[in-house]
Amino acid sequence: MNDVVLGIDQSIDRATAQAETVIDLFDVDNIRAYLLHDFVDNPEGASVTRIEAVKRAQELLEEAGVSVELREGSGEPAESIIATAKQLDAGTICVAGRSRSPAVKVLFKSVSQSVVLNTELPVLLCSESEGQS
Repeated sequence: MNDVVLGIDQSIDRATAQAETVIDLFDVDNIRAYLLHDFVDNPEGASVTRIEAVKRAQELLEEAGVSVELREGSGEPAESIIATAKQLDAGTICVAGRSRSPAVKVLFKSVSQSVVLNTELPVLLCSESEGQS
């Protein structure tokens, strides 16, 4: 069984792109998807099960026959994604990037970029379809 960790933020469009990419690239009968949402700040004590983007990705993956498990973390998202993938002995990490100018990327570190630069695992970078926000 192939294990993939999907680092999912609040964007339903990006979560949809991640789920669709996993469905398209992997044998759905031989994969387990771990959907990870990292709470940088969570004073209300929200659960991963209440994040709409996670629920959408879970729905798409399960409809395609993918085994899904939910995970949540706290702190720096890139570090949490990498640590979770190591803990689960995952074979791949899947993240979705935002459209940002080079200047903004320099000023505000990209989670996707940090994951790619700080892991030896293969990383799938997904982007939203044109026309989505």
